[in-house]
Amino acid sequence: MRIFVLIVDDMFDTGLTAILDTFAFANEIISEQGGRAQFEVTATGVRPSIQTRLGLHVSAALATSLPRPDLVVVPALADKMPETLGAALQRPDVVEAQNVIQHWYRSGTLVTAACTGTYILAATGLLDGGRATTSWWLAPDFRKRFPEVILDDSQMLVVQEQRVTAGAALAHFDLALWIVRQHSPETAQWVSRYLMIDGRPSQTVYAMTNHLAHNDSLIERFEHWVRQNLNSFTMTDAAKTMGVSERTLQRRFQAVLGRTPIAFVQDLRIEQAIHRLQTTDASVEEIAQAVGYLDGVTLRALLQKKTGCSVRELRKISK
Repeated sequence: MRIFVLIVDDMFDTGLTAILDTFAFANEIISEQGGRAQFEVTATGVRPSIQTRLGLHVSAALATSLPRPDLVVVPALADKMPETLGAALQRPDVVEAQNVIQHWYRSGTLVTAACTGTYILAATGLLDGGRATTSWWLAPDFRKRFPEVILDDSQMLVVQEQRVTAGAALAHFDLALWIVRQHSPETAQWVSRYLMIDGRPSQTVYAMTNHLAHNDSLIERFEHWVRQNLNSFTMTDAAKTMGVSERTLQRRFQAVLGRTPIAFVQDLRIEQAIHRLQTTDASVEEIAQAVGYLDGVTLRALLQKKTGCSVRELRKISK
């Protein structure tokens, strides 16, 4: 498989090296088992040399001079916040990279990206109309900037035919392992064990809901009030306390976070349930009642759906 890792200046060092190291390790394992290396990986770019955020200089084969790859990976930019990401997307090298991605995609290349690299991919328009994920804390900005993309920021990895996106930071490993798994599930399992990368189907367990709420003063007030009333929450009481109509709350949440107030409350309940599972010895039934669910069965089902983990697995994460 011919894989291009498309790099531009000021990239996130860990993201770039995670991708390169995972493929290199996979090839080593295949060779040690008597096989032939399957991943032909080339660092490519629109400039012959790039410098990462921490000063690593990387030589890059010029993308325009090479035949199209089977797959391209776009690692994360080092910019982590909306303001600086917006400026980075306007840089000439990033715009040129987007044009290259579009050309390869039209020729049949599978295009993939992780963390803030998903911004580069989304800016090409290739994600429009399909599902995608990105870094959980950038979800509100991503929705505003790319409204045609159906964002599912709870997921660690979203596969949509010829496009694959991965979540925050170390999701670069998840993306690389997914690619290896398409060739050989057994090799991916070996790589996962050697690099100690556990399966992480969801970003929900890592997300900080209050961080997302800070994007809007009304939602921030709503979030603080809900935390104090998780086990007795009603939309009527919340709207009355906020001094707005339920319809206004619905519209504000949709505009800022791309979800309903009820979905946001569910996220808070799941977040609090995970916290209690990992910091107390309370039973699932006790935690369910504390966060506003009728019984432990409901909570267990929601935890599995939102995080991909069982109660036992979530409790192990803290140990």
